[in-house]
Amino acid sequence: MGIKRYRDLDIWKKAIELVKDIYRSTEEFPKQEIYGLVSQMRRSAISIPSDVAEGFRRYHNKEYRQFLYVSLGSCAELETQITIAKELKYMRQDTEAELLEKLDHICRMTSNLIKKL
Repeated sequence: MGIKRYRDLDIWKKAIELVKDIYRSTEEFPKQEIYGLVSQMRRSAISIPSDVAEGFRRYHNKEYRQFLYVSLGSCAELETQITIAKELKYMRQDTEAELLEKLDHICRMTSNLIKKL
């Protein structure tokens, strides 16, 4: 039985959870970062499940793969932004490690899905 909706994809569900984690972890960032790093991190995080969903709706594997590659690009952006946040001491090291672990899992899932397509 195949997946009929992108909402049934584990990768999409995990990416939605990551978005919530990013929103929670950026709530306490300095106010001057609201339009800088906070905005960038949130947009990068939102892009990951959004591109998974959009690609799924394209119904053609070539287009779907392209959106998954864009999602991987957003993963790389977010990874960099998480590291920057930790380096600026806006985020604790354990929070950084937890977010990077979840992000790495999503990246591996995305790469495996690309291979299957």
